[in-house]
Amino acid sequence: MSEPIPPDRLTTPRFKQLLNQCIHCGLCLPACPTYAVFGTEMDAPRGRIALMRAASEGRVALNGAVGKHINLCLACRACEPVCPSGVQYGALVETTRIALEAARRSGVIERAIRRLALREMMPHVQRLRFVTAWMRLYQLIGLQGLVRALNFLPKNLKAMETLMPPLPKKYPDYRQPAPALGAKRGAVAFFYGCIQDAFLAQVNEATIRVLQHNGYEVHFPALQTCCGAAQLHVGEEELARDLARQNINAFLTPTPAPPPSATGEGFDAIVNNAGGCGATLKEYAHLLQDDPAYAEKAKQFVAKLKDINEFLVEHLNVPPKGIVKARATYADSCHLRNVQKVIKPPRDLLQAIPGVELVELKQPDRCCGSAGVYNIVQVDTANAILDAKMADIASTGADTIVATNTGCHLQLIAGVRRAKLNARVVHLVELLDQSYAAESKM
Repeated sequence: MSEPIPPDRLTTPRFKQLLNQCIHCGLCLPACPTYAVFGTEMDAPRGRIALMRAASEGRVALNGAVGKHINLCLACRACEPVCPSGVQYGALVETTRIALEAARRSGVIERAIRRLALREMMPHVQRLRFVTAWMRLYQLIGLQGLVRALNFLPKNLKAMETLMPPLPKKYPDYRQPAPALGAKRGAVAFFYGCIQDAFLAQVNEATIRVLQHNGYEVHFPALQTCCGAAQLHVGEEELARDLARQNINAFLTPTPAPPPSATGEGFDAIVNNAGGCGATLKEYAHLLQDDPAYAEKAKQFVAKLKDINEFLVEHLNVPPKGIVKARATYADSCHLRNVQKVIKPPRDLLQAIPGVELVELKQPDRCCGSAGVYNIVQVDTANAILDAKMADIASTGADTIVATNTGCHLQLIAGVRRAKLNARVVHLVELLDQSYAAESKM
């Protein structure tokens, strides 16, 4: 992300400078998932930029068409790689959403739901695990099947329930570091996330084991919290900043202190395994640029941060040798691909696993419709985008769909069920973990 813009106004010289980068060529239109659904100019980046410009000049009100069309944007940022003039669309849409949030007054129920989800649940792993345990009971006693069969829930609540995967029986123990297996090559800190930990614990367990197999001692700084991505998606910038500060404190000054790394300076890397979380974590330096107490710390944090794919492709010290029979297709995380620019490493890792046949999608850069909370608040549009994604996946004949982001993972599980495909959805590290497990039995 570029230099941040003051969140309370759209009239700053910096915001107008970014708006003026757009040359109105329209090359972004074919890349935009919502333009593919609606076919309307206002639901493509060029049209949305025109609305932002009109709002910044006072020609239209924020609470009218601007809000409608900005909120229909997935913020997948697929427009950025195809833009010849380098428009920083992510900075524009994020700032506009913050302005929209500041300009409107939400209802009591919405404020209560937001507070519960964004402040009281997501930043607290143990609370999420407690709720998930009750959700698992809901699955075990058959209530989930009944609820889905009766189909009586309101649209948004139904969308939320549809995303619920088979829930974990157990969770990783983060109280002690996980020791390296074989020759120790270093120590890493693991950012385990909130929704990922609660709903997809098996992904975190696989991540830890894969790092261990490659000679890394894995640490879990105890005071870490939610990355702040969901909060930023809905314009809660100050809350996202508070979470960023807490994470920086947790990883840069952990208790107990980390062992000396390969460079003698603490952890070799801070590793995360979710594309959306990683994109937000990597933007902490921009988010806290104007905070004199944290600006420099944020840069140090970002400098240490690595997505699991880019870390492993550079540190695959023990290549996987166990055979995993799978015809796999890789569904890029938008924020891993378009924001973090991590495109080749996941594919290299998949091709390093014996027995995995990688089949590329026709449109690997197209969003699945998850986009933070988009699939809950914009249900019909998200489903239309998901249906297109699942049709692309079905055309590959893959029996394994590989994800690298929490929201995508949950959305694709729902998509498999919706499209009635005979395929499983796994995180890439789960395939690596299966290969190492298969090797141990050889």
